[in-house]
Amino acid sequence: MSALHPSVQEFKAFVKQHPGLIEEVNQNRNSWQDIYEMWVLLGEDDEKWKNYKSGSLRGGQKQAKSEEDESQTKQNQLASQFMQIIEKVDLNKVQGHMHQLNGAINNIQTLIGQFQEYKKQSSVKQPSFHKGPWSKD
Repeated sequence: MSALHPSVQEFKAFVKQHPGLIEEVNQNRNSWQDIYEMWVLLGEDDEKWKNYKSGSLRGGQKQAKSEEDESQTKQNQLASQFMQIIEKVDLNKVQGHMHQLNGAINNIQTLIGQFQEYKKQSSVKQPSFHKGPWSKD
């Protein structure tokens, strides 16, 4: 039987001190890989781990659940407000405005085309300067 890598042994000891992490994985909120990577990046002393210690586990869970509920409530409120706005939109008016906008764009494209054509014609018909009787050549 091979011995575990020292960092894995340290991580196991860390998890024993933070039993809330086990519940975090069991409830599929995080994977062991994710927690291990956070542990490696943040270190053992990061504030994040306080919510998972045995003494503050319940309070941390309640706080996390409360924050999660608050976030979900805000998302629901935003979705509800969005739906209320959508319900008030008169699609016939929107279609009319789109038709007017399309007409305006077509007019602008026509003007640009006419301007480009005028520019081409005026560059071809530019007067050439001939030498007159007063030139020195």
